[in-house]
Amino acid sequence: MGARRRRSQASLAFVTFEIFPAIDVAGGRLVSVSSGGVRPVDAFGGSPLAAAEAFVSMGAVWIHVVDVNRANGGEQDIDLVRAIAALGAGVQASGGIETGPAARATLDAGATRVVLGSPMLARRNELAELVTSLGDATVVGIEAAGPVIRPRSVGPELPLSHTLEWLSASGAERYLYTGVARVGRLGGPDTEGIRAAARTLAGPVLAAGGIRGIEDVLALRELGPDVVDGAVVGRALYEGLELRDVLSALG
Repeated sequence: MGARRRRSQASLAFVTFEIFPAIDVAGGRLVSVSSGGVRPVDAFGGSPLAAAEAFVSMGAVWIHVVDVNRANGGEQDIDLVRAIAALGAGVQASGGIETGPAARATLDAGATRVVLGSPMLARRNELAELVTSLGDATVVGIEAAGPVIRPRSVGPELPLSHTLEWLSASGAERYLYTGVARVGRLGGPDTEGIRAAARTLAGPVLAAGGIRGIEDVLALRELGPDVVDGAVVGRALYEGLELRDVLSALG
């Protein structure tokens, strides 16, 4: 597989900065996940499908679905993936997708993309084969904590810089960079880590973790389309931030 290439200046002019409203689900209801654990979310009546319907009605093109049960070793909520996919937006499914069968089952249920969990980074041949076979349907998850990759599910810590160097030649076209310590904490995104990752990967990442509001989204976009081409926004959308306002600010 060939190394990833930076986009040309001509193609950059046509890149859209995408917003991915995040829906974290456990036990069939909305939850919020942070380093402090999992807690229920009362917005949208606690209903993941109601949240997805609202986001799509506000203009969401993508929905980022995190299956917390599966990430913790439980059963996948496959029916929810089907139901959200039926709304018409693309589903980017995440949470515990760490094998080929899990990725394919999720795509068969209607997901447009699957985020391959960080534990797969320790199984390089398996990850590379899956990226090759599924192509654009894959997003490689990078859960970064300082100088290491620290999966939130069960998996080994890996050196961040060395792993990114390997990934840059892996053939993967899309990555999700998550600042682990910032997830669910509304402390702002890890812009320096994002910038460094994109530089090593020779192309943009999707950014997640810590996004508080419109200012953070605009700051990420200002890093440039060769650094960030989208953002996953979670907790803020359940505590006052309106998705329609974010999309309007992006133009």
